Amino acid sequence: MVKKGHKIEQIIHYLLLSLLAVLFLLPLLWMLFASIDGGAIQSLKFPEKITMDNFTSILTDPTIIRSFFIGIGISGTQAILVVSLCILAAYPLSRYTLRYKKSFMMTVLFMTSLPMTAVIVPVFQLFLYLKFQDSLIAVTFFLTASSLPYGIWMMKNFMDSVPLDLEESAWVDGASTWQGIRKVVAPLMLPGIFTVAIFTFTGSWGNFFVPYILIQTPDKMPASVTIFQFFGNFGMVNYGRLAAFSVIYSLPVVVLYAISQNFMSKGFSLGGATKG
Repeated sequence: MVKKGHKIEQIIHYLLLSLLAVLFLLPLLWMLFASIDGGAIQSLKFPEKITMDNFTSILTDPTIIRSFFIGIGISGTQAILVVSLCILAAYPLSRYTLRYKKSFMMTVLFMTSLPMTAVIVPVFQLFLYLKFQDSLIAVTFFLTASSLPYGIWMMKNFMDSVPLDLEESAWVDGASTWQGIRKVVAPLMLPGIFTVAIFTFTGSWGNFFVPYILIQTPDKMPASVTIFQFFGNFGMVNYGRLAAFSVIYSLPVVVLYAISQNFMSKGFSLGGATKG
């Protein structure tokens, strides 16, 4: 009876996992099929005639191409700034005995829970007062600042797992604190660095709300806002172009994940250096 009950439980688990897999797979199949279908509709169907016209119309539209470059510029710059600043902020929190460390970390944790809708109104007023509205640089810095609490919290936890003995050995050999961070800590923290970078990039890449509020000029809108143009009035949507845009829009994140896998798999390969 025990084995039979265990087998039934396994079957139920597999059925639930299969159902979840299908639910995740159907939207992806619709996006792929609709992108090469000249008569794409809202429901999933195999294209009667495969065509690349949807991709051609997207890739030959200068407004859309510009929005992709703007989005990559904002998201890439934000990811680099967040990773750099979080490493510098996480180091003293991880390595030094600070009087108010716990209070500071609790404050950081609280700030990660603040919804963007709660702060966007005063931020918009600040942008108007400083005349920063419609500035891509100002928007990038604001997105960077909003990502720092979560990034610092994650980076500090990753840095805690790096053995201090390796840094002490580097100091004995004459390395400075900055050299220890750059040559010892950072290479061992590649999984953490790429995790923070990916979370930051994907969060910024898919952020519709902030650019939509803080940027007024259509030519400065990133791809996350440009996708809104495919939803016309009275429910009229060009599903083929929308699907083609979505496929291209997904590529930067997919490429980033693919590149990072190699580094993340080797991240803690030096973790046993303190043994023996």
